[in-house]
Amino acid sequence: MAKSKSGSGAGAPSKAAMQAGGAPAIDIGLSAAQRAKIADGLSHFLADAYTLYLRTHSFHWNVTGPMFNTLHLMFETQYTEQWTALDLVAERIRALGYYAPGSYAEFARMSSLKDEPAPTDSADWREMVRQLTVGNEAVCRTARKVLKTADGAGDDPTVDLMTQRLQVHEKTAWMLRSLLQ
Repeated sequence: MAKSKSGSGAGAPSKAAMQAGGAPAIDIGLSAAQRAKIADGLSHFLADAYTLYLRTHSFHWNVTGPMFNTLHLMFETQYTEQWTALDLVAERIRALGYYAPGSYAEFARMSSLKDEPAPTDSADWREMVRQLTVGNEAVCRTARKVLKTADGAGDDPTVDLMTQRLQVHEKTAWMLRSLLQ
């Protein structure tokens, strides 16, 4: 077996392809510009989804009245599913080579959801359901933007993730709206 020259064996990355700390540069078939644009869109989606998660969890804690049991359980199912999805979105941002936003200030700055105060009369379940309907639809609109960007770049994992999130949030918006009709 022939020895390779030190540090220049077949498959060894060049110094130019190495990042700080010796990690190879990201080379997943997307340009740096494509990854940056997709990660930015995902960060906005994460901000919307986290804002919706907080609102849903708050309403779970604070709902009262004749719809209490139904909505308390429904909101719990929704925020539990949302919590798991937040991790998937943040991890996709990291896989693209960027840091996921994680502070309330970042989320507030990046979210398209208006910061609506919770109903002061927590028995006003209709207002809670209205806010969650509108919130789920806003998350859908952001997901569609990211999906379009990712699709144009050929980023199938992000397209798949956004497709799954759209299915969940569209169905949730429909179910919530049905309570108000």
